[in-house]
Amino acid sequence: QVQLVESGGGLVQAGASLRLSCSASGRAFNMYAVVGWFRRAPEKERECVAAVSWSGGTANYTDIAKSRFTISRDNARGTVYLQMNSLRPEDTAVYYCAARWQGDGSLSGTSWCDGYWYDWWGQGTQVTVSS
Repeated sequence: QVQLVESGGGLVQAGASLRLSCSASGRAFNMYAVVGWFRRAPEKERECVAAVSWSGGTANYTDIAKSRFTISRDNARGTVYLQMNSLRPEDTAVYYCAARWQGDGSLSGTSWCDGYWYDWWGQGTQVTVSS
């Protein structure tokens, strides 16, 4: 059984930064796991934020994240990060990491922004940005 655990959320003021972490137990991230970050704001649908290939060599972002967020991973530590800078009140949401172990662990040709493509999800970490 795989468990994903997110951490690093909190309450910050607009313009601040946070770094979210996602770690896995039950299966190693460094064994071809693609990891994505999603978020869900109150009364809104889940949104895709970013994803990273198993090697960390490829990272994809949606418009939400471009120029402000950076996804990275440290496979030696079994952790994937989402560095969020210049946070805005509209970034307030529960942030989830998701993982799928597949193929060569690349993002190419995958549905990396489709939540249903992922096999495992964490419980989420709350990020609240005050104005």
